[in-house]
Amino acid sequence: MHTMWKGSISFGLVNIPIKMHAATEDKDIRFRNIHKECKSPIKYEKVCPNCNKEITQDDIVRGYEYEPGMFVIISDEDLEPLRQSKGRAIEILDFVKLEEIDPIYFIKTYYLSPQDTGEKAYNLLREAMNQSGRIAIAKITIRDKQSLAAVRVYQNLLLMETIFYPDEVRDIAQVPNVPASGTVEVDEKELAMANQLIENLTTTFDPSKYTDEYRKELMDLINKKIEGDETVQPEAAPQRNVIDLMQALQESLKETEHLKKTDAPPKRKAPARKKKKETAG
Repeated sequence: MHTMWKGSISFGLVNIPIKMHAATEDKDIRFRNIHKECKSPIKYEKVCPNCNKEITQDDIVRGYEYEPGMFVIISDEDLEPLRQSKGRAIEILDFVKLEEIDPIYFIKTYYLSPQDTGEKAYNLLREAMNQSGRIAIAKITIRDKQSLAAVRVYQNLLLMETIFYPDEVRDIAQVPNVPASGTVEVDEKELAMANQLIENLTTTFDPSKYTDEYRKELMDLINKKIEGDETVQPEAAPQRNVIDLMQALQESLKETEHLKKTDAPPKRKAPARKKKKETAG
């Protein structure tokens, strides 16, 4: 499994060297935008609207728009002191019960494994958390972003879930048209039937029984089209640099011919010959 981050778990005076791995993967089927005419994949270029030219990554800097049309430029040099001060540690702040955290706070899950020298300390923290029934609330900095996280035991390993800060969860008062509790009367018979229906559908959670039916049907459709030879191949893209060069040469040639004509000195007319006077013989 690919290691995406290396650091340590800071637990009091104990540092546990760990490696972090993505625990989940996105299996959505993604489509590319294809030109209807020639079936070529559409290319999206970064173009400066002011200079009207394509730019590369080297031409791009970070900018924070503090008001419409006004920016503050943030360089790598500006960020470096912040990166160094945060370090590469999962700093445990508190221990709480998992049921005290609503799932709305969870973002993404990562597996944590010990580095070569951290097995004993890793095992100690895992067993202590197992016995206490608590999870750890920690802070971690990943890709210049400091996140709040929950570290807990999952089967036989430690995992970390990044969680939203409280001010990142929107206030439910902003949700429109939600009836206040107790303001709408509930029919007792209907409520009893609803409770019975919930009871009938109640079971032990088994994630293996749930599948993405749409993804499966979509993949079947794609495979049928491949087997039925319903495929397309884009036309060979022309050599853009050659065309640009040829166009530039042609335009340059026209320009030089035009200059040659305008800069040429005007032709002088030949002087008229004077007629000789005829003399009588």
